[in-house]
Amino acid sequence: MQVHLAYGQGQLPVEFPDGRTTVIEPAPRPGLADERAAILAALEKPIGAAPLREWLKPNAKIVILFTDITRATPNHRLIPWLLAYLESLGVRRDQVTLLNQLGTHRPNTQAELEKMLTPEVVANWRVVNHEPENHSACVQLGTTRTGTPAWINRLAVEADVRILTGFIEPHFFAGFSGGPKALMPGVAATETVMSNHGWDNLNDPRATFGICEGNPLWEELLEIAQRVGPSFLLNVTLNDHRQITNVFAGDLIAAHRTGREFVRGSAMQKVDRPFEVVVTTNSGYPLDMNLYQGVKGMSAAARIVAPGGTIILAAECSEGVPAASPFDKLLREGGSPEGILTLLASPGFVRPEQWQAHIQSLIQGRAKVLIHTKMSDETVKAAHLKPCRDIAAAVREELARFGPDARVAVLPQGPLTIPYLG
Repeated sequence: MQVHLAYGQGQLPVEFPDGRTTVIEPAPRPGLADERAAILAALEKPIGAAPLREWLKPNAKIVILFTDITRATPNHRLIPWLLAYLESLGVRRDQVTLLNQLGTHRPNTQAELEKMLTPEVVANWRVVNHEPENHSACVQLGTTRTGTPAWINRLAVEADVRILTGFIEPHFFAGFSGGPKALMPGVAATETVMSNHGWDNLNDPRATFGICEGNPLWEELLEIAQRVGPSFLLNVTLNDHRQITNVFAGDLIAAHRTGREFVRGSAMQKVDRPFEVVVTTNSGYPLDMNLYQGVKGMSAAARIVAPGGTIILAAECSEGVPAASPFDKLLREGGSPEGILTLLASPGFVRPEQWQAHIQSLIQGRAKVLIHTKMSDETVKAAHLKPCRDIAAAVREELARFGPDARVAVLPQGPLTIPYLG
């Protein structure tokens, strides 16, 4: 049987053996007939909050937080519609700042911002990249639970109106994306993010797909986001064609909870027992731009792989690991998955982006991980992974190694599906 895997900006057709292959995908959701109308309706009749128009006092400073280039949010549609709505209510352009939720990611270039937001928006509105290393661009709002200063971008903190945009999908250690993640880690300082994404939180079994309440990592980021003050949420959900399937606007907690339960209804997929081989993706572009993001696809597969089994990740990684990033440096410094975990468990040891290396190493303690990618074999091996140039051949080889009863699961959309054993 042939299965098309999300890969880069297209699909990768792969042949899998009949009778031994289970394809696991989110339940299909149709795109909305009129996306713009649905967004405008949600702004007028939000969940648990007053309509957005009632937040807009004369001369109010408005900050719209938007997701960066690594996220699939349809900013090029969502943001222009939102700006047009604000202008229709008399908001001047000099009242509005568009703030990029970079977290600890690199700043987006002018060309990337134009692609994400449209050239018209970038030319006519103030657009700012968050600066996670610049404390002067942030305000301290108390501390994290470990005592680290909780720094949040000054523009967001000092705004009269904050509009948090993004999309909701399963998240491998925060439960679901969207919601408070726009503020924390979206516009938090690196050290604040590192504290929240630290060893203890990531080792908690509740820090995983589909769990928010009771997840210490998510509960802390929500607590910090709430210190900023009231924020108006505008989150959407998407199908595999990047069409908007629903809109969730209003109160940060109530709207996000409603949205993530909508996602849970399509993304959660039960399986009867583990699979010896699991083939996954990183949902294609933009999430599979680099290996740093690729850990999310591995995590989805790890939920249902048998101990000692094999995970095969299809992720284009057009930007590489990326090279010389904190993630790349930590992979090389650790020397092996076991070495990385030893470093991370050392008292006082912290590194930027350590959470991805942490989770990758935990997964590699459970399963062999191969990757089909545009990266060179040398780069793949330096990341402690095994190159896979032919997924179909690798699947046949691994199934033969495990025996005639071995099975393969395929997650064509990667972490957009939350498979679970039950």
